[in-house]
Amino acid sequence: MRIRQAEPSEIEALARLWHDGWQDAHAAILPPALARHRTLASFAERLADGLPRVRTIGAIGQPLGFAMIKGDEMYQLYVGAAARGSGVAAMLLADAEARQARAGVSRAWLACAIGNERAARFYTRQGWTLAGNMINRLDTPAGIFDLEVWRYEKTLARA
Repeated sequence: MRIRQAEPSEIEALARLWHDGWQDAHAAILPPALARHRTLASFAERLADGLPRVRTIGAIGQPLGFAMIKGDEMYQLYVGAAARGSGVAAMLLADAEARQARAGVSRAWLACAIGNERAARFYTRQGWTLAGNMINRLDTPAGIFDLEVWRYEKTLARA
C-alpha cells in the first residue's frame, strides 16, 4: 500500500470515511451541541479547505484512511472500519510525522477526545505522550465551540 496525496475527486469518499469514523468514535462521548454540526457536508467542506495537507492510502476514490496536518498539529487521522488493525493508521501517522519534521516541526501535538480510549492507546503505542488536558477551539457553522480534550505530544526526529 502506498500513501499519496489526496485528489479533489476523492473529497466525497474521504468525507464519508471521516463522517462514519467520527460518528463511531465521538458521537456517544461528545456533546450533542457539537455533534449536530459534524455533518457529512461539514466534513467535505473541511477536506476541501485542507486538501493540500491531506494524504491518503487506498485506490483513488476508495480511501482506506487519511491524515491531515495543520502546522505543528496532527489535525485529523481517520481509518475506515474495514482497515482498522491493518497497520494503515500507523503508516498514515508516520507519514504525517515525517511531513511535519520536513517542515521544521520539532514537537507535534494532537487533540484526542476525552474518552476515546481506542485512539489514546494507539497514540501511546506510536510514541505520543499525554501532556494533559487543553481547551480545543473548534470551528462550527455556529461559531467557535470550546471542547476540553486530551493533548498528546511527540518530539519528531529530524528528516
